[in-house]
Amino acid sequence: MRSERLTRWLVTAPPLIFMLVFFVLPTLIVVAASFRYPGEYGGLAPLVPEGYTLETYRFFFSDVIYIEIFLKSLWVAALSTGLCILLAYPLALLITRLPKRWRDLMILLVVLPFASNFLIRIYAWMIILGPQNGFSLAVNTLLGFFGIEPVRLLFSPFAVIVGMVYVHLPFMVLPLYTNLERHDPAWLDAAQDLGANAWQRFWKVTWPLSLPGIYAGSALVFIPVLGMFAIPDILGGTGDILVGNLIKEQFLGTRDWPFGATLSLFLTLIVLAVAALAMRFSRKRLRHA
Repeated sequence: MRSERLTRWLVTAPPLIFMLVFFVLPTLIVVAASFRYPGEYGGLAPLVPEGYTLETYRFFFSDVIYIEIFLKSLWVAALSTGLCILLAYPLALLITRLPKRWRDLMILLVVLPFASNFLIRIYAWMIILGPQNGFSLAVNTLLGFFGIEPVRLLFSPFAVIVGMVYVHLPFMVLPLYTNLERHDPAWLDAAQDLGANAWQRFWKVTWPLSLPGIYAGSALVFIPVLGMFAIPDILGGTGDILVGNLIKEQFLGTRDWPFGATLSLFLTLIVLAVAALAMRFSRKRLRHA
């Protein structure tokens, strides 16, 4: 028994210490900072004699614009996640049905963008969506054919969504592929023997069994999109401020660290809630399966 307890502690202690040092402790620091006063020249005011205050929380709930920014960020994250599901599901399903030698190549192509710098890939989209680029000219020519005024693709909400989906699509493909690859083809054969057509086999067998992969991929996409600030800064316009941009501005621009900590705390609570929901739905689906 003593050997088992020692082995258990040796296995669980490193990740537990990692979580305490790099998640719990920074979170407690952010919580404490949210109750402090801002310094005269930015940062945090001295704890003595200023003490603690609820001013940042009152300020957050007194102005509806901050609630709107959070709701807008949630909408962008939800829309990006939905588009990633629509694009990633057929791709992952196609990869699982390829011969083994082609599967590895397709997975390599999915993860290949990670070999290049994140900012370089985003700046590439600035070129693609630029007003004088062939893609923008083709889109506006098509719109003009239907009598619609030309639109600006760059520095718009459309460019932000495109950048979000492009960057986070592999995070949806990989969990879906991992899930779909484990499906036993005998289940589809059994459904076919019972008279189910291709569409019924998909909705009655493949789709329910793939829901854990969808939940995992949705969490991997939704959470980073919710706090992303680089893509809205580069591809979005002045009106495309999300909560990540707001937090960055509080810490680096106005240097109001207490209010930035308050915003970060609310964002952390939302992220933890989304992760908990994804884990709960995934476990429930696995038990049902």
